[in-house]
Amino acid sequence: MIRSSHLLPALLLAAGVAGGSALVPPPAMAADEVSADAIAEKYAALLERDYLYPETGKRYAEAIRAGIAAGRYKALSGEALGAAIDRDVNAVSPDGHLRLRVPEAAPGATAPAPTPGAAAPVRRPPKVPVEQAGWIAPGIAFVRFNVFPQDEAVTAQAAKFMADHADAKAVIFDIRTHNGGGLDQMDVIFPWLFGKETRLVTMATRASVDADGGSPIAGVPSMRMAKGDAGMVAREHWATPNADTRLRDAKVYVLTSGASASAAEHFALAMKHTGRGVLVGAPTAGANHFGRGEDLGGGYGAFIPVGRTYDPATGKDWEGEGVLPDIAVAPADALARTLTELGVEPAEAKALSDARMPGWPMERRKPRGAR
Repeated sequence: MIRSSHLLPALLLAAGVAGGSALVPPPAMAADEVSADAIAEKYAALLERDYLYPETGKRYAEAIRAGIAAGRYKALSGEALGAAIDRDVNAVSPDGHLRLRVPEAAPGATAPAPTPGAAAPVRRPPKVPVEQAGWIAPGIAFVRFNVFPQDEAVTAQAAKFMADHADAKAVIFDIRTHNGGGLDQMDVIFPWLFGKETRLVTMATRASVDADGGSPIAGVPSMRMAKGDAGMVAREHWATPNADTRLRDAKVYVLTSGASASAAEHFALAMKHTGRGVLVGAPTAGANHFGRGEDLGGGYGAFIPVGRTYDPATGKDWEGEGVLPDIAVAPADALARTLTELGVEPAEAKALSDARMPGWPMERRKPRGAR
């Protein structure tokens, strides 16, 4: 997805889409016969070459190569191999986007035995990019985004939502189950909300990656070159107003949770630091770094972070910490709280919220192998 930020060259976004989630590469293909050590070495080489912080990338590579030398990966496959490599990588420095993608059915892989007394896995319907778009109460528009894909139909859907609700007194964007993506949908939403050209966030790509044409944000019309840190190429994401002024004074609320990741956090930070939107819910996932997907062979894949997104006023990003809400409440209560802020009676607000409760988790994902 070269045209859109946290995008993944071939839609790493399939949420459970993006960044399982938009935080990982696309579903792996059927596994070929490739040794575990060869997969690990390719991952190490890519991290050393392209990871946004060169010194950290080198340390990641050293840790993986130490695992190869110790024979930790040789007999492993599938989830067991992914967990072993992820543990070694995260022991160096946690990164919300680093998670080895394993094949759907790796050679010799077996499903883990169920834990005695554990509840059966929840079966949910396929995740769709846009849900429940419409009027939730008089003058109040509501839409849930689960992912920002590079998909013209979804971009058109986002644009239509804004146009169809241009007379709203308030717009609620629900990103509590949004796992990531790119800029395409943001770039048809923001022009409705700002009355003047506004700098939203800054995105910096490792210079060596950018020079090789590997930046996933190069050439995006809403991105402008800017001065950046040494070794990085910086671009700023800008909102340019459209000709329709009806939503310029509308109140904007953004519902967040620990599952709001990557491009969802970009959206949240843009709303928060410009003062254009009020964030309601819990801190976001803390998965800041944008990048691209890579094939490691054997059906395995990896997402390689090559840049970071940050507040242009402070230089601070949200890796690890997340974007903090303006109104902190449990994610399940965020919609009801927002509606009461907008004058809806509490009982009605709860009923409306219950009818629109997300069907996907709203908690921050634990690193693979965490105890």
